Amino acid sequence: MASTNDLKNGMVLKLDGGQLWSVVEFQHVKPGKGPAFVRTKLKNVLSGKVVDKTFNAGVKVETATVDKRDMQFSYMDGDYFVFMDMETYDQLHVDRKSVGDAANFLIEGFTATVAQHEGEVLFVELPAAVELVIQETEPGVQGDRSTGGTKPATLETGHQIQVPLFITTGEKIKVDTRSSDYLGRVNS
Repeated sequence: MASTNDLKNGMVLKLDGGQLWSVVEFQHVKPGKGPAFVRTKLKNVLSGKVVDKTFNAGVKVETATVDKRDMQFSYMDGDYFVFMDMETYDQLHVDRKSVGDAANFLIEGFTATVAQHEGEVLFVELPAAVELVIQETEPGVQGDRSTGGTKPATLETGHQIQVPLFITTGEKIKVDTRSSDYLGRVNS
């Protein structure tokens, strides 16, 4: 248990009959009239839904222990992603639903943060940007460069994103893992 006065970003709360909610942001408000309260933005750990919730100041809320560990993605085993704990070398099988959109950017050897609660994997989190190689893209058409246009490109993971026309097959680029946006070339 914790008080609403102790809330921190990233803290996971157990609310509404055991649902897990992560604190995205919070603000203590002391109005001139009436009692103080805490305004929060909470994200459902499993569904990703974000809600605004207000608590009275000093109210007790139940916290959940979430174990976040950096693990290395090893290989695919059927529909399961196999991660290895870098300290204990234990292997963890994670289903596709728990991996979510991170599956679009995972290649062998990548390190990801795996969050677990009571032995159950909640989610897999990647760094904000990753470096991947373009597996296939159409050549850019001469004369189109001034428009700042984009074209589809397939990454080495099989995920398709939009890249500028000057990018060619085999180039290594940086990609935003939250939005699938092209961020720039990587100079080797």
